[in-house]
Amino acid sequence: MNNITTSKERMLKKIRKALLEKRENPYPNLEDSNLYKPDDEALEVLFAEQLTAVAGKFIFCEDGIEFIENMLQLADKFSWRKMYCWEPDLQAFLSKYEFPFYQTDKDFEQAEVGITLCESLIARNGSIMVSNGNAAGRRLSIYPHNHIVVARTGQLVLDLKDAFVALKNKYENQIPSMVSVITGPSRTADIEKTLVLGAHGPKELFVFLVDDFD
Repeated sequence: MNNITTSKERMLKKIRKALLEKRENPYPNLEDSNLYKPDDEALEVLFAEQLTAVAGKFIFCEDGIEFIENMLQLADKFSWRKMYCWEPDLQAFLSKYEFPFYQTDKDFEQAEVGITLCESLIARNGSIMVSNGNAAGRRLSIYPHNHIVVARTGQLVLDLKDAFVALKNKYENQIPSMVSVITGPSRTADIEKTLVLGAHGPKELFVFLVDDFD
């Protein structure tokens, strides 16, 4: 018992000392430290590799026409009919080529596909940063079984910290109330330790990287 008390007292003493000597930034060089090995791969290549590794689907398109062609192929392959898009810029583009989609949330409980924009593509781990700052809000990237993300090459960043810098630069002091990072389709192994896709969100994740929409 004495040993336990002594250990506890030593621990509390260290905590008190740390609190008394605390500095504004105890690790000033943390952000500049090299946590990863240098990587010379292009961001789009690194992102594609990491997204594929977590069961996401990556489609690169040189322009908007190629994007529409690939979307039509996917819709035909999976027989999608209930596809929803609430982003005005995407709506205008899809309408220009008469691509079928729902502009409102009518019959949303039957939604098969949600088509959204994103804030950033994070190459280091193949993740997508989304927020409710875009018109898609919270629901469109979570509820449908299939989530399609449309991004421009200029939205590629290397690390999560770079994505937050881009978010801060875009919104300044009006940061969205919901910011989330998606890494692959929704999954869980809580059910008898068996991996299940689509347990808490989309079962399939497709990322379209479009080089030039114009």
